[in-house]
Amino acid sequence: MTRNAKINTLLLLLVAALAVLPLALGLGEGKEEPFTGADAQAEAAITELKPDYEPWFTPLYEPPSGEIESALFALQAALGAGVLAYYFGVRKGRRQAAAATAATAAPAAAAPAGTAGTAAES
Repeated sequence: MTRNAKINTLLLLLVAALAVLPLALGLGEGKEEPFTGADAQAEAAITELKPDYEPWFTPLYEPPSGEIESALFALQAALGAGVLAYYFGVRKGRRQAAAATAATAAPAAAAPAGTAGTAAES
């Protein structure tokens, strides 16, 4: 197994552990909504500390349910991942094309001056 494959496997196992450990250890037991986002937790803490707090801004669009809000968030994350994957793919393709161009140009530059002309004439 190559070094990169070992690193990728280790990272995959780490991500899986981060996803499974909170569920396996029961970190969310006893709570109404155990794995709410930071926004909901912050809102609950603010209203607990200062019940008359009035937000500065209101959302431009309020989804009708939490499921739709989660779906829109997942769509946003997927689009972002797609844009990043496209960008890195284009960069890798350009780098490979530049390496291929350099590899084909190198033998012609290294050939003696007399051999390039005779090959083209025959």
